[in-house]
Amino acid sequence: MEIIDNFSLKNYNTFGIEAKAKQFVSVHSVEELQTVLKENPAQKKFILGGGSNMLLTKDIEALTIHVDIKGKTIIDQTEDAVWVEAKAGENWHEFVLWTIDQDFGGLENMSLIPGNVGTTPIQNIGAYGTEIKNTFVYCDAVNIQTLEIRRFNKEECKFGYRESIFKNEVKDQYIIVSVVFKLTRKNHKINISYGDIAAELAKKDISAPTLKEVSNAIITIRQSKLPDPKELGNSGSFFKNPIIPRSDFERIHLLHPEMPSYTVSETEVKVPAGWLIEKAGFKGKRFGDAGIHKNQALVLVNYGNATGQEILNVSKEIQKTVKELFDIEIEAEVNVI
Repeated sequence: MEIIDNFSLKNYNTFGIEAKAKQFVSVHSVEELQTVLKENPAQKKFILGGGSNMLLTKDIEALTIHVDIKGKTIIDQTEDAVWVEAKAGENWHEFVLWTIDQDFGGLENMSLIPGNVGTTPIQNIGAYGTEIKNTFVYCDAVNIQTLEIRRFNKEECKFGYRESIFKNEVKDQYIIVSVVFKLTRKNHKINISYGDIAAELAKKDISAPTLKEVSNAIITIRQSKLPDPKELGNSGSFFKNPIIPRSDFERIHLLHPEMPSYTVSETEVKVPAGWLIEKAGFKGKRFGDAGIHKNQALVLVNYGNATGQEILNVSKEIQKTVKELFDIEIEAEVNVI
């Protein structure tokens, strides 16, 4: 384990932002992680996974620990279900494809989400009607101060919409090192009711899709809307879809009857942030090297040499305009550093 000074993070964040880490080290096991923490107790730490859910607006004046712990293990199974452990450094999409290859169901709707396994519980990531909490059993995490490993079950994680205990009560206190999921081995619960999945399957004349066919449909949809970070720097969806009181929605809907929505509960409604941003006139707009993707207004992009601050400024202008036009506040899903 070599600690490197003044290390460029350009290739370690999917926006492709040039920022430097004061010090950088990559760890490949829990023991290596504990050793680094033990040997640098007083130093400020910055934990880095796949770099897919963050916007770097400045250099990192801390010891940046890149969690690169790999491995997948079947830890238990019955006739109907299987419990799979994935280490934090596993690429999320590659792990999803692996589960599908084993004919394990539950993660297929979250195909092609960027990032690594270890950060998925933090955001309670989700797509196309599925969230991590639906299959999550527990995760193991190292306490940064005591070095002890604590196991967090589903209830303790306090999952919400792109929320968890790791973004709130225990923020910056733990480093997730592995996650266990309970997946189906048969009688898979295929979910094609959300978004464009059914239409995409219908194009291929598929009426009873397999896990692989659902995954392929979602990959096709995502690739048509979302740019590949290797080709155009981005962090996927930059904003959360706002959830607003039904009374507010009904008032705003009178002014904008074409506004789409999804019922969350009797008292709450979810509105697509991408629709709000597009109607506000930002889709496809460019401000120097920072911009909004031409196919998906939820995605902010780096056309080459944008700084994190420039992208942040664009996001603030979007939030301000959406608030003025619709009286709806949209929050960033991406962590701004």
